[in-house]
Amino acid sequence: MDKNQLTEFAKKYTAAWCSQNAESVAAFYAEDGSLKINDGNPSVGRAEISAAAQSFMTAFPDMVVKMNAVTGEGEQAVYRWTLTGTNTGPGGSGNSVNISGYEEWRFGSDGLIAESKGHFDENEYQRQLNSKK
Repeated sequence: MDKNQLTEFAKKYTAAWCSQNAESVAAFYAEDGSLKINDGNPSVGRAEISAAAQSFMTAFPDMVVKMNAVTGEGEQAVYRWTLTGTNTGPGGSGNSVNISGYEEWRFGSDGLIAESKGHFDENEYQRQLNSKK
């Protein structure tokens, strides 16, 4: 994937995260692709990846993901993002969150994400999520 293709892929991936349609996020992954968020267990396959995306979309109905940068060569890329949203989903705290992170992507021969390792500051996320107003 060249730089322009990677940038377009990342822009569309970002739009999928903003869509409130979890299946559209999962469509960027190979059938047996995986998404690992911080130290959690990987979500393997599109159904599990969709469920992981849906958990964020449900918690933050107004969620916006912004692409900060994407870099890469060949089968590897790093996608940097910022998530903002208000935790007004079921049982939510009502708090706003603004957290940045990145995903390390490995692409398969089909041009889709075979493996994504996501990283963000979980402690800062929890602090914003649970802080008293």
